[in-house]
Amino acid sequence: MKAVVHLGRQQLDLFADDGTLFRRYPVSTALNGAGEQNGSGCTPRGHHIVRALIGRGQPKYAAFRGRRPTGEVWSPTLDASQPGRDWILSRILWLSGTEPGRNRLGDCDSMRRYIYIHGTPESEPMGVARSHGCIRMRNDDVIELFDLVQAGLHIEIVE
Repeated sequence: MKAVVHLGRQQLDLFADDGTLFRRYPVSTALNGAGEQNGSGCTPRGHHIVRALIGRGQPKYAAFRGRRPTGEVWSPTLDASQPGRDWILSRILWLSGTEPGRNRLGDCDSMRRYIYIHGTPESEPMGVARSHGCIRMRNDDVIELFDLVQAGLHIEIVE
């Protein structure tokens, strides 16, 4: 399998080994657009791999900080008590760039920038660029994707 994230269309396409489209998911990428620079708040382009899958066995809406479950389970009430929190929910697919000087090593390293594919509150829109650089998905979708793929999955992020 491999995946392509289309920034312009705000979607993730998952392809089977024979190249046929297997799944299509709406996503939300960076409000600041495409870019690789550390601190930019942009979604990095280029070739990546899933370096780590985090959250197996956690409940839907489990909240994470620093890639660790907090013990919280997101709800509208919890959300209202923490306005402005950038929720990372349900599952994390941690991306690592594979192109030195573009999205790997130095001040453009996607993994060191903590670029993930992750779940987000249901109140956040999909198909609209709103993230801080990560690729947000609906919780059911990110759980399904997590269960379908393995670490090492190739992901290309394109404009």
